[in-house]
Amino acid sequence: MMNTKVGNGGDSHSGASSVSLHPRLYKSLKRTYALFGEPYGGIVEDDPIYDAAKIKLFSKVEDEYSIVKDMPNLPVNTPRTTQKTETPSSSTQPLLITGGKDSDETKKDYDGKPVTGSLPIPGQPGVSITEQTALETPVSEENYTKLLNQLPSKRLDTERKTSHSIVEYKKAAGIDERFKAPSHALTTMSPGIVYTKPEWHAPWKLMRVISGHVGWVKSISVDPTNEWFATGSEDRTIKIWDLASGVLKLTLTGHINGISGLVVSPRHPYLFSAGEDKMIKCWDLEQNKVIRQYHGHLSAVYCISLHPTIDVLVTGGMDSTARVWDIRTKQAVFTLSGHSNAVLSCLTQSVDPQVITGSHDSTVRLWDLTTGKTMATLTNHKKSVRGLVMHPSEFTFASGAPDNIKQWKLPNGNFIKNLSGHNAIVNCLAVNQDNVMVSGGDNGTICFWDWKTGYKFQSLQTQVQPGSLDSEAGIYAMSFDLTGSRLITCEADKSIKVWREDENATEETHPVKDWRPSRKLQRF
Repeated sequence: MMNTKVGNGGDSHSGASSVSLHPRLYKSLKRTYALFGEPYGGIVEDDPIYDAAKIKLFSKVEDEYSIVKDMPNLPVNTPRTTQKTETPSSSTQPLLITGGKDSDETKKDYDGKPVTGSLPIPGQPGVSITEQTALETPVSEENYTKLLNQLPSKRLDTERKTSHSIVEYKKAAGIDERFKAPSHALTTMSPGIVYTKPEWHAPWKLMRVISGHVGWVKSISVDPTNEWFATGSEDRTIKIWDLASGVLKLTLTGHINGISGLVVSPRHPYLFSAGEDKMIKCWDLEQNKVIRQYHGHLSAVYCISLHPTIDVLVTGGMDSTARVWDIRTKQAVFTLSGHSNAVLSCLTQSVDPQVITGSHDSTVRLWDLTTGKTMATLTNHKKSVRGLVMHPSEFTFASGAPDNIKQWKLPNGNFIKNLSGHNAIVNCLAVNQDNVMVSGGDNGTICFWDWKTGYKFQSLQTQVQPGSLDSEAGIYAMSFDLTGSRLITCEADKSIKVWREDENATEETHPVKDWRPSRKLQRF
């Protein structure tokens, strides 16, 4: 086969490579033969897969017909002729026809000699055995036994290590698949997902509306003694309210911008606040003044959380970092870097992962507090994660985003299920000991969920206060009190609302309705 060289204008260059036409011509000829050759669609013997096809064919033949492949050669049937046995052999007993109407005539025609054969005698009256109906002498018992010994056994060869075909198993079971009707018997179904009926929860209703702030209320924290709670607002003030009566007890000022995070220490008389002025302040509630300030964030601080067992404070802000602070020394222990956008929510717990953060980059990160590195990154959300909540008794937590509310299992962050149905930007989450989880939306909707099953048993629309716009119906923060019987929400109409369960509701008056087990437990 001639070769052609690739060049420029017919001139050869040292870098020009010779290209052989033989592979291309062979490929073209092979395609032509496959299309127009005889037989159409056959295998080309020169094709590289020809050997593989032959091996496959031989394997199928061996698997399907190995039992009957080595059958002995049987004698060819000769034309049927009349044979009269003068003296029967000792091993073969001839069949003597007696009885019936034609019995005497039959004996007379054949001079009393019996007729032998291998087929049944005509059973209808009037049919006589003549020379044309006489049959050949049957095979002797000795030859018959010899032939049987040469035939393969009908049972399955269990000593073979290769797998048997379905046809062999059906033959062994006595099933003729050509004439077997399709079976309509019930089959045992494998156990699937077991759906648990949701637990009944009483509906919630509005108990009290508290006014006092002159800006959006964006943060809340309940006192560990369950006597009061604190709220932070865009009006740059922190107000402390009596939980039982809703009366204002104290107002703290010191931030120069809105307050986006509050937390009360259960071991010290301290209140920690985070503001959009990049400041984190520690308030001494015995003296009602600031005793420490923590500097380090480069932009607004959006969330704050206090470690339950050690004196460590975790904050997250617009600078895409979560910072770990030593409460006493005011030093930054770690700067948890990894998010690519603002950190909007954070959680802390006493066991690993001790820090959990949610961000505008649609991810949730689990952090190792001893090394300051990421343990796992959860990327199931498609929208920014604005709310996180930890279950009070289970080792699980939930994250809220505009696409879905998702439940996760710790410590590895395994996905559990989606809670779909809150079609809004979810700003905050809360859960109590009775497995009631609440989500607050940017459009003023409040959804109540059963934590175990993800069933939404109630949905409310908050009402704005007189003088506020309808667009100011957003829920920015919420929290249960320590008993779990009161829910406090912070809203965009500058009000604070307290909710409680309806004590007159029963399972008969408010049954679980419209519950359907969801078959779409998507991960995303």
